[in-house]
Amino acid sequence: MTFPVVGMVGGGQLARMTHEAGIPLGIRFKLLSDTPQDSAAQVVSDVVIGDYRDLETLRAFAQGCDVITFDHEHVPTAHLRVLEADGIAVRPGPDALQHAHDKGVMRAKLSEIGVPCPRHRIVTDPADVARFAAEGDGFPVVLKTVVGGYDGKGVWVVRDEDGAADPFLAGVPVLAEEKVDFVRELAANVVRSPHGQAVSYPVVESVQVNGVCDTVIAPAPDLSAELSAQAQQLALTIAAELGVVGHLAVELFETRDGRILVNELAMRPHNSGHWTQDGAMTSQFANHVRAVLDLPLGDPRPRAKWTVMANVLGGDFPDMYSAYLHCMARDPQLKIHMYGKDVKPGRKVGHVNTYGDDLADVRERARHAADYLRGTITE
Repeated sequence: MTFPVVGMVGGGQLARMTHEAGIPLGIRFKLLSDTPQDSAAQVVSDVVIGDYRDLETLRAFAQGCDVITFDHEHVPTAHLRVLEADGIAVRPGPDALQHAHDKGVMRAKLSEIGVPCPRHRIVTDPADVARFAAEGDGFPVVLKTVVGGYDGKGVWVVRDEDGAADPFLAGVPVLAEEKVDFVRELAANVVRSPHGQAVSYPVVESVQVNGVCDTVIAPAPDLSAELSAQAQQLALTIAAELGVVGHLAVELFETRDGRILVNELAMRPHNSGHWTQDGAMTSQFANHVRAVLDLPLGDPRPRAKWTVMANVLGGDFPDMYSAYLHCMARDPQLKIHMYGKDVKPGRKVGHVNTYGDDLADVRERARHAADYLRGTITE
């Protein structure tokens, strides 16, 4: 029996965990990685070291793969169209990925299909930013480079025209958005297959610290059934309208006046879905593998009443392994997921998942473990 080969472009932790999800299914992985030290390159047996921005490298890598998928959105869409012309299945395809690659394209398309978004438009210079602010409620406004941003990078909150110069130094278009008055950030995660089957995970609350995801609570506490259903339906609609194949994360604002607005899209497994590894019947990674291979999708329902994911960030304590004894003894149910990365201050190097019936207890256990691994606390 011949099992398919999934070609994964990008060697980060998302590729590492997607590969892990394919192992029980006997799925073979081939990886295009920047360096042999990348997170996924440490565990995948078939690794090609090369630059995903080079077309011929991509074409050579794709040979022998049954499908190509990604752990980031940065591969040039023109290159992906060449792969499709070569007869390679690319999932998600370039028509979908352009909306995750370019925030301006994404905002235009979402507005076209009636998805609620913050007020926005492309701006040309600081004076145009001031005009955009005057068209609404004034400063502050949010500026984003349309390509290349992640984890708070490429995003600025500006409070006047003089403070709006830096985003234009990157030499790419800049998107201006109103600064939304929100209660909290949510995320709706869905998975869609080529033949249109789709599943939706519970809507989660995503807590950000300095632009980086810190904690995810599944499901989002005290979220009304109406808003939860609306968020899930929005995500399913976006996936269908944009032709997404695989996992789609829709990051949302819950506003103070009771609405939800779409903030960002990610067409790959996502930090807001890491809780599913231990908290759902089928993880986001396993369902992404199933989707790109057009297999029937797995049950997305939660295993426990509450699951909390806390990111482990690098600090001043590089020897995280020595902290396992304390964390595992204190909480035998704790699930630790490390990425094989060198520890650097502020860098995502892993995450922990906890679950149970008491949200306060589950959240405290996750936070304690993440902080102890980082060395922020010592008892």
